[in-house]
Amino acid sequence: MELVVARIGRAHGIKGEVTVEVRTDEPELRLSPGAVLRTEPASTGPLTIEAGRVHSGRLMLRFAGVKDRTAAEALRNTLLIAEVDPSELPEEEDEYYDHQLMDLDVVLADGTEIGRITEISHLPSQDLFIVERPDGTEVMIPFVEEIVTEIDLEEQRCVITPPPGLLDERDAVVASTRDEDAEDAGGEA
Repeated sequence: MELVVARIGRAHGIKGEVTVEVRTDEPELRLSPGAVLRTEPASTGPLTIEAGRVHSGRLMLRFAGVKDRTAAEALRNTLLIAEVDPSELPEEEDEYYDHQLMDLDVVLADGTEIGRITEISHLPSQDLFIVERPDGTEVMIPFVEEIVTEIDLEEQRCVITPPPGLLDERDAVVASTRDEDAEDAGGEA
């Protein structure tokens, strides 16, 4: 199975180094020197990582055969794709690859069907499951421990305990102190 592990950014310096936007939880495994990666577009690859380092919090890579800034800049926005064994699991117990979570059935603790995971959106603060309901509508479920209580890969299901309003906005509880503040000030709400 192929997974996108990074996107090449701008050139850095004059010796062919590039910044990369990491899209894997295991960059030390997928983006290490010697790794050969397929590319999208295919015409720019495959690329072999010659060296890597972290500079000001960003990963910098240098590829075999890319020796100057012009060649490095030509790679900008190229996706780097690694071949991953589908049975391979992440090192941490509570971590999952996207392909393991796709198409899982999403249910409540009591077994009530919510839908099926069709997409995973990786945001800076947390990941979101995009869940397609049986009626074709979609709901976004934050992939946080308080809501996603169980991932069972053998049973192909994801158990959630959603807060009020997550699945149906009519159940939402509006927490506002504005009405209380007006009463305390002697006014009507």
